[in-house]
Amino acid sequence: MRLQDWVKNGWLKEHTSSRQEISDLLSLVARDLKACRTQELPLDWRFTIAYNAALQAATVALRAVGFRTTHSSHHYYTIESLSLTLALDSKFVRRLHAFSKKRSISSYDVTGTISEQELREMIELAQDLRQRVKEWLKANHPELLED
Repeated sequence: MRLQDWVKNGWLKEHTSSRQEISDLLSLVARDLKACRTQELPLDWRFTIAYNAALQAATVALRAVGFRTTHSSHHYYTIESLSLTLALDSKFVRRLHAFSKKRSISSYDVTGTISEQELREMIELAQDLRQRVKEWLKANHPELLED
């Protein structure tokens, strides 16, 4: 399936991005990667912040190729799009989906469900994704990067 098919299904809509938008989103990623290391915050919240960094990095790729999610299942389709934007393998995408579920449980259902190890893994995944997105932008959409 192609992203254009997702538009037909109502999961995405076409979007024209700009250098400013990409810069702003990358700034959010950097902010969240810094904030998730704040030791005074609970592990659950730090995990959520790191997850948000990864989600925003995925959003950068989706916007760069000319799409944005509709409001329905925003996180799901943003994560799924990584296989089509960055050509990431299904293992990476499944792992991020698993972290999405953990984030949802810790944000809406019960506290104390995030371990130090899970937090470390989420931070590493977010850092890795940010780096992949930056390299991909440089190779495929340099016009969207600031000079």
